[in-house]
Amino acid sequence: QVQLAESGGGSVQAGGSLRLSCAAPGYIFSRYCMGWFRQVPGKEREGIATIDSDGSTNYADSVKGRFTISQDNAENTLYLQMNSLKPEDTAMYYCAARERCGWPSLYSRDYKYWGQGTQVTVSS
Repeated sequence: QVQLAESGGGSVQAGGSLRLSCAAPGYIFSRYCMGWFRQVPGKEREGIATIDSDGSTNYADSVKGRFTISQDNAENTLYLQMNSLKPEDTAMYYCAARERCGWPSLYSRDYKYWGQGTQVTVSS
C-alpha cells in the first residue's frame, strides 16, 4: 500500500494563491507517475493535472494557465501551485499515483493509489 499525504489546503479569497503538497514514499517517483484531482460533493472526481516520468505535464482546460504541477524527487514531494484562484476551484483536492507512465492520463480509473485529500475553499 502506497501512503500519500496531501497538505496545504485552506481558505483564500478569489485571485489568491495556494500551493498544495503531497508527501510520498521514497521510491514513488521511480515507479509511478502522479496526478492531482479534485472533487465537489455530488460530482465526479475531476483530473486537473498530471506529470509524467519525462517531466511532461497535462492539465484540464479548467486550470490551464493558472495551476502548475511539479515534483521534487529529492524531497519525495509532489506540488500543485494554484494561482488566480476562483470560487469554482473550491473542492477537496487529492494526489494520486498511477503505474502506467508515458500516458498523461487525467482519468481517475487509471490511478491506483490515493491520498486522503485536502480542502480548498475560495471565497468571492
